[in-house]
Amino acid sequence: MYTTNQPTGNVVRASLWRAAAVDAALLGAACLVPTLSHLTALPLYQLNPMLLMLMASLLLVRNTRIRRHNLRSANALLLAVAMPVVSMLVVGMPTPAKALCMAAELFTVAGLYSLLESRISANRWAQFGLMLAAILVGKGVYYALKALLISSAVLVGTPILTQALAVLAAAMLFVLLLPKNQ
Repeated sequence: MYTTNQPTGNVVRASLWRAAAVDAALLGAACLVPTLSHLTALPLYQLNPMLLMLMASLLLVRNTRIRRHNLRSANALLLAVAMPVVSMLVVGMPTPAKALCMAAELFTVAGLYSLLESRISANRWAQFGLMLAAILVGKGVYYALKALLISSAVLVGTPILTQALAVLAAAMLFVLLLPKNQ
């Protein structure tokens, strides 16, 4: 009897439902963060909440049996664009121009990480380097677009040291939460 390593239709369907549930929860959280920030007067945006939610998606939608279908990559790319846009439409934050900058940043992070991860070894330090590089390139895209689109705004609103610590913490958190077999 000839068998393949292809996932069955049920595995793919279950994985799609799981991805949809994760996305719905993360989109809801993306809408809650600006509201919580206003209610508590805490600058939660300095923690890069949408980046953390994108990383959560990369961690939670991780079924190796359907890796050939690139579900995780496609899901992360879709979520990267959807989070800022849905938050803008539902809550009114961020502004349209800033939502575009954020979507480009998150799309870059998801795309670059997914591209590099499929080509480089899976040890934890390599994963840390991949995520850190993806985040830094994403930040570069964000600030380049912000400079082009939002000329009246202050280019760097969050102190650089705060951003550097948040980026390092996010990359380290991602690696610490990776499953053991990664």
